[in-house]
Amino acid sequence: MGTLSIRIPDSYHQMVKEAAKTDNISINQFISSAIGEKLTAMQTENYLQKRGTLGSRNKFLEVLHKAPNTPAQED
Repeated sequence: MGTLSIRIPDSYHQMVKEAAKTDNISINQFISSAIGEKLTAMQTENYLQKRGTLGSRNKFLEVLHKAPNTPAQED
């Protein structure tokens, strides 16, 4: 496990401290979780962008054309 020393504004530090206390976790756990969430979001965005380049409008329209043209049910 690595060690990282960072400088953050006092206001952030206080908010992190309060949030960690509310969640009954340490500040380290809170920050590790926040980093994990950010990295996951970035990886998801990259994955979706890559998948988007593989899409085909024509294939999408072919599949859409197979769907029945009926009004939506009220329920």
